[in-house]
Amino acid sequence: MSSEKSTLHPRNLHRNSYDFDLLISWVPELKHYVFKNDYDTLTINFSLPQAVKLLNKALLLKYYGVKNWDIPDGNLCPPIPGRADYVHYLADLLAEENGQIPTGNSVKGLDIGTGANLVYPLIANSSYGWKILGTDINKNSIENAWNILDQNPDFSQSIQLKLQGDSDFIFKNIISPEDKFTFSMCNPPFHESEAEAMLGNRRKNNNLRKKKVQNPKLNFGGQHSELWCEGGEIGFIRKKIDESILFSSQILWFTSLVSKKDNLHQLITRLKNSNALEIKTIEMAQGQKISRILAWTFIPKENRKDWF
Repeated sequence: MSSEKSTLHPRNLHRNSYDFDLLISWVPELKHYVFKNDYDTLTINFSLPQAVKLLNKALLLKYYGVKNWDIPDGNLCPPIPGRADYVHYLADLLAEENGQIPTGNSVKGLDIGTGANLVYPLIANSSYGWKILGTDINKNSIENAWNILDQNPDFSQSIQLKLQGDSDFIFKNIISPEDKFTFSMCNPPFHESEAEAMLGNRRKNNNLRKKKVQNPKLNFGGQHSELWCEGGEIGFIRKKIDESILFSSQILWFTSLVSKKDNLHQLITRLKNSNALEIKTIEMAQGQKISRILAWTFIPKENRKDWF
């Protein structure tokens, strides 16, 4: 009997512990990394990048119909349950405006920093049929995301990709004057520098292995643009808030993950000063980890149903 991860969203397909026998039946290579722990439970070593990659490959195939998913070594390999939670909480946010969860490609989302893994668009389209534009400043990441879509023509009808050619901008160069998006989503770079990213990863690896690791690998991978940027998480979201004003009539809900709770007060103050009409904070929990979605809109409430 698998235990339920009750902190995940009620519609999250990963609320139960991983059924490794089932996942191995979908991706046989995963069996080389599965073992029984001290509690006589099947698991993998989450500090091994290849083990995490194969787990993701199996989850995406079994639950979302994504075939031949792969990413280059060194790219961010995100935990699927947490990514799915963001999508489901977004659906709840849109349901508040629409009266029910809107489905189909009339809902158009913008994924900022989609990465080589393309996980948010894949889950969003598989779960709700939404049309998603994924953007990234890394050309190699965009090329790998195209490779994933080439392997999955059913998704390529509803997922598009665009390279952001200037790292100074988030929405500019991406959104055309005629574009309208129901939402934007983003998992911003968490750290301010490579050194800070490596320090954070060393702590994570030590927790996973319960011992000190002298030369840790990034167990979930990650390129520069995926893990750190000038100003870190708060700097990136501040930039996003400032730029959102320029596109306030073209996106119904701007959203971003905020990992550090201490950043919220400053960000909400900035949003209030930017004349956002509504600001929401949506808490998410994955096990012991708590993160939150910060959402804001400039569209008056009486006009929001026009977006569906």
